[in-house]
Amino acid sequence: MTHTQEQVVTVRPEPSQQPVVEMRDISITFGTVSALDRVSMRLFPGEVHALMGENGAGKSTLIKALTGVYTIDAGTIVVGGEEHEFHTPAAAQAAGISTVYQEVNLVPNLTVAENMLLGREPRRFGAINVRAMNRRARQTLERLGLDVNPGSLLGDHPIAVQQLVAIARAVDVDARVVILDEPTSSLDADEVEKLFDVMRRLREHGVAIVFVSHFLDQIYEIADRMTILRNGRLVEERMVAETSQLELVRLMIGRELEVLERLDRDQRQAAVSSETPVLKAVGLSRKGSLEATDLTLYEGEVVGVAGLLGSGRTELARLLFGADTADHGELEVRSSRRRLRSPRHAIDRKMAFSSEDRKAEGVIGDLTVADNMLLALQASRGWLRPIPQATRARLVRDYIQALDIRPADPDALMRNLSGGNQQKVLLARWLITDPDVLILDEPTRGIDIGAKTQIQTLVADLAAKGMAVVFISAELEEVLRLSHRVVVMRDRRKIRELPNDDVSVSDVLEIIAGEARQTEEGTA
Repeated sequence: MTHTQEQVVTVRPEPSQQPVVEMRDISITFGTVSALDRVSMRLFPGEVHALMGENGAGKSTLIKALTGVYTIDAGTIVVGGEEHEFHTPAAAQAAGISTVYQEVNLVPNLTVAENMLLGREPRRFGAINVRAMNRRARQTLERLGLDVNPGSLLGDHPIAVQQLVAIARAVDVDARVVILDEPTSSLDADEVEKLFDVMRRLREHGVAIVFVSHFLDQIYEIADRMTILRNGRLVEERMVAETSQLELVRLMIGRELEVLERLDRDQRQAAVSSETPVLKAVGLSRKGSLEATDLTLYEGEVVGVAGLLGSGRTELARLLFGADTADHGELEVRSSRRRLRSPRHAIDRKMAFSSEDRKAEGVIGDLTVADNMLLALQASRGWLRPIPQATRARLVRDYIQALDIRPADPDALMRNLSGGNQQKVLLARWLITDPDVLILDEPTRGIDIGAKTQIQTLVADLAAKGMAVVFISAELEEVLRLSHRVVVMRDRRKIRELPNDDVSVSDVLEIIAGEARQTEEGTA
């Protein structure tokens, strides 16, 4: 097989250093789908290596090949100069390769030390030596600069600390390679910096770190080298310091950023097509969740909701859709007062809501793409009125094509899709119901720049066709790119609403900070 141009790699040689891991020409096929096509990657000791690419580019498959979750069809894996065939994760771990996943796979009702040494507990007279276990765990934690009580329950700690404990466990088994798969997706800035401190300590001790993240700023802050994949193929290996962010994005998505540039330029032109609100909330509140909030939404309009973590963004979305019941306030849908007691009532009134927690409240992993896509429509019809087979096939085919869902296989299990493609299926689920109001809570969280661009473009197109959209995102640039109006929230209440007339990120942050200063002065 002849390599395509995007597979030809030229990298500066490093004669003085040998890779701790080298994956050569790795290929994996699932049925007729080529997940990896002759992909290579090198990991050097004492280096943070970023694995970059769109969702569906092959990053997760490559990691699973290295960690023994998937058996490779072709190629070789060399660890410490010796070829290995990993058929189980345990075999990879025995060779010094350990993975810390985005969703921590530890035991919350055990102590920190018990989790760190699970299956390897020191024993005395046949019983677990708790004192020795805690001492050993404390030594490892201190080595990483972590002030965590080894005798405390893991579940009592925030997710950031649990992830650090998972890293400490990997260090305790003398890992030569630690793979961090989206470790920062649920962390705030301080927690990210603590994670980076630990990563730097590991790097100083000669550990090779694979870092997977969709946050480009974090890649440029912590990573030394990167491997870029696209469509299951190797594009290039690069030194991070020698690659601009714009160049990296172009390598990942294989095209210019014309779409985002068009959105930045054109989308803020208001497209309101009616003077009658399609949705109006007055004094909507719920004790402990949201203070009294007003919100008006018109056809063809995107209202962006901005605010820091815990500001009340998600709570507002859930009250608008009836996922939570308001204690006070009124909701008007098409000028008709409604009390939405459940999501079913909202769906009946042509509303749709895509939750921020797609794993718990959206994706049904054991069902097919087609079944996931048609779930809301079938629920609205009632389970005694099945969707005709021809209609099912047409809808699924059209939306797979329209949203560029990969693989384009309606019978693929949802759990086998990348995060970005799962998100597209969930959007298709709601668009099939032909809603008047679409509420999107973090629709682009944890997905790559290519899928993010497609979803942003879709939102803009839906609004241009008359749909009313509530768009919630922690990324202020994204909110400002898409919105006609911006609602700013803090401390579970709306503090400002303003037209998006060239509003900047700094403007929004100043509004939030200004509210914080007023609060501090008022309580002084």
